[in-house]
Amino acid sequence: MSFYDIIQKYDPQQVLNEIETMTVADVQRALAAEQLDNRDYMALLSPVAEDFIENIARKAHAITLRRFGRTVLLYAPLYLSNECHNSCLYCGFSVHNKIPRRTLSLDEVEKDARILHAQGFRHILLLTGEAPGLIGNEFIAAAAERIRPLFSSIGIEVYPMETEGYKEMVEAGVDALTIYQETYDPELYTHLHPSGRKRDYRFRLETPERGGEAGLRRIGIGFLLGLGNFRSEAFFAGLHGRYLAHHYWRTLLTVSFPRLRPAEGGFQPPHPVSDRQFVQLMCAMRLLLHDAGLVLSTRESAELRDNLLPLGITQMSAGSCTAPGGYAEQGSATEQFTIDDDRTPAEIAEILRSRGYDPVWKDWDGAFLQKKIV
Repeated sequence: MSFYDIIQKYDPQQVLNEIETMTVADVQRALAAEQLDNRDYMALLSPVAEDFIENIARKAHAITLRRFGRTVLLYAPLYLSNECHNSCLYCGFSVHNKIPRRTLSLDEVEKDARILHAQGFRHILLLTGEAPGLIGNEFIAAAAERIRPLFSSIGIEVYPMETEGYKEMVEAGVDALTIYQETYDPELYTHLHPSGRKRDYRFRLETPERGGEAGLRRIGIGFLLGLGNFRSEAFFAGLHGRYLAHHYWRTLLTVSFPRLRPAEGGFQPPHPVSDRQFVQLMCAMRLLLHDAGLVLSTRESAELRDNLLPLGITQMSAGSCTAPGGYAEQGSATEQFTIDDDRTPAEIAEILRSRGYDPVWKDWDGAFLQKKIV
């Protein structure tokens, strides 16, 4: 049974109604639980739980220290292309936006990669728009192979692939996959994706499962905060994470919290998420998924990122650029979205150390899986 079969049993509006009717007693019961059930998780996402944020945050901090200590993994995104055939209403790369399109050559990919390597990064995330007819598996695999000597971990955040495609990525040196469902509400999903391959809700939803079947070491999920009501969206993201952790237990799970940022096209989030709600969501997710990595990007402000450190974050991007070739040639192409925290990787590493955290540039090496030659 796939996660699609499970989510079909739920109605997003009914889930939201149940969350919004939770009581103080429900929240207190959830805070006392060692492991949350669905009802406990709903309680922590409820409006009434906002009055218990300090209690929830303290417990999230304790769980994070117990599971991860004071380490924060730093990574950087590298955009290979902004070509895209989808019409996502909220994305700067949408096919309908009249922006300069660019795809890097392999030499340009390596040039950007070497800049990131010189800054200290050993974990990198390769991204593209969704135009597999132009930027397909072969190109992404070639890019990964070209930069593999520079990095201990290479992740991808590209169009959804079949299982065989992800096996090709593993052969090329890719070990991690990030794929956001954007919204778990199928009706809202259809509205936001009027055309393109991305319109297929089920195919995207089952993508992490195909990645797990292909043997990827790390899989990251999330939804775009601001598209739907964050309370019901967070419930389904937590449900999704628990499903993946159970069925693909050899694969590390991460959950990201990407909040919509200004982008080409001028899309305005219909359901803005406040900083206080952001904290509530993140801490509730930590109480649900004790062993999941929680990822925070440079979409958020420097002040907020610094303050969120003790509450469950285990991975952060740093010094990010969301345009192809943007590290070597700043301002050369349209960004997918604007970032907020523009501090350098060195500055972020120093902030982490000043707050008692250990910035980690490398926590994995592919050599761990290589067979010993006798």
